[in-house]
Amino acid sequence: MDVNYVKQALILKEAKQAYKKLLASDEDPMKSLCMIDIIQRLGIEHHFAEEIEAALQNQHKMFSRNAIDFVHSHELHEVALTFRLLRQGGHYVKSDIFDSLMFNKRNFSEKFGEDVKSLIAMYEASQLSIEGEDDLDDIGHLSSELLHGWLSSHQNHSDALYVTNTLRYPLHYGLSRLMEKSIFLSYLKATNEWTCLEELAKINSSIVRFMNQNEIIEVSKWWKDLEMAKEPKFAHYQPLKWYMWPMVCFTDPSFSDQRIELTKVISLVYVIDDIFDVYGTLDQLTLFVDLVTRWKLADTEELPDFVKICLSFIYKITNDFAEKVYKKHGLNPIKTLKKSWIRYLNSALKDAHWLNSGHLPKADEYLNNGIVSPGVHVVLVHAFFLFDHIQDVTTETIAILDDGCPNTMYSVAKILRLSDDLEGAKSVDQNGLDGSYLDCYMNEHQEISAQEAQRHVANMISNEWKRLNQEIITPNPIFSSSFTKFCLNVARMVPLMYHYQSNPSLSNLQDLVKSLVNVN
Repeated sequence: MDVNYVKQALILKEAKQAYKKLLASDEDPMKSLCMIDIIQRLGIEHHFAEEIEAALQNQHKMFSRNAIDFVHSHELHEVALTFRLLRQGGHYVKSDIFDSLMFNKRNFSEKFGEDVKSLIAMYEASQLSIEGEDDLDDIGHLSSELLHGWLSSHQNHSDALYVTNTLRYPLHYGLSRLMEKSIFLSYLKATNEWTCLEELAKINSSIVRFMNQNEIIEVSKWWKDLEMAKEPKFAHYQPLKWYMWPMVCFTDPSFSDQRIELTKVISLVYVIDDIFDVYGTLDQLTLFVDLVTRWKLADTEELPDFVKICLSFIYKITNDFAEKVYKKHGLNPIKTLKKSWIRYLNSALKDAHWLNSGHLPKADEYLNNGIVSPGVHVVLVHAFFLFDHIQDVTTETIAILDDGCPNTMYSVAKILRLSDDLEGAKSVDQNGLDGSYLDCYMNEHQEISAQEAQRHVANMISNEWKRLNQEIITPNPIFSSSFTKFCLNVARMVPLMYHYQSNPSLSNLQDLVKSLVNVN
């Protein structure tokens, strides 16, 4: 591996020398933006983070000074690319720059119906819409319709595969590590201009693969040495399933320790989820939650061994995690971590009471609790303390984490809860009521059909993505841009982890990850 690191350093030096001026260029800003797009698609943006941020800030200043002139002097695909990259980078750009396009849909169709490059760029840009931007949504839908229409009559065209892939997997909802790059790379090979970046991406991929292999080995060894792994109920667990989340959500290769530590937290969420859903009785769960709430290891005589083991597991993981954060950053997060576990477990217990009683709560009541009960919030709280931003964290930020669920975390958790419930409702194996949001909603609105309820939930998920997009482009005094990006990646993982039929992406994510880390 030392050879790869040396080779990467040499290629990176060459690339920075070749492209540094281009990224900072005022004379040809579109070429700078095209390069940023390529770097991000190749998954090597961490090597150019400072240069990319400086370029986007510069572009945003120029664009904001005279947006109208920019729009009139550039092609649609250039305007759409600028809009998307600026918003992705956390820079607000008004969507009304596209308003003139929707004055006459027929003219739009006639002008751009065969302009695949512009339609793709516009479709990708529309994925970053926020609440109230109905016109941008309309342009996105129209661009999608026109692309589908173009495909129907150009099935053998050289661009057909690229168009199909774009419609299935829009960039904004994709994870660079898991995206198919060969389709995109075929376009780069038409010119030698970006060869250096392609070489850097290949070396980077080899290095990251090696790191991931070592990380999953370390996580697997950690799990096998635990008393929990010797408990028959949990002996079949596969650490790879837990590791997949941190592997693709912590995109910077240097975050090796963070990936390992968060995997441990996620493993505990999976264990607790099975205890509540499968193994524990309501009395056992109630006592279990009470002991965690009081943060006590005593008075466990009435609990079965597997619950006792889980109880000690919570304490050990939490204390070890807090100690490592304290040693690295001088901040002890133990109180906040405890509160996150207590909130999570009380929420899971409320779900268990509802299911045990056969009582369906009101849809809003279910959702308020269901945003916490899957464990997303507790994982995100732990992840928050793995970023260097906590060196500057304030008591006000800690108070917000302790008292509630900040907007970014809330949106991610809501997307997961609703998406999981929606997919469960579509499953042919799903029989009867399982206490999902759709069950609660249809119980309140008995006049609507199952299909109408599913459309309602799909619309709620779409709206929550808009709120998450808003968080990306709004300066946040609580969260760093790195943590916000991590949260965004968690939301992106949701459809992949649950293999949603409504948005097919990867038929078997676990097999893909196994291939990425060469695990048999």
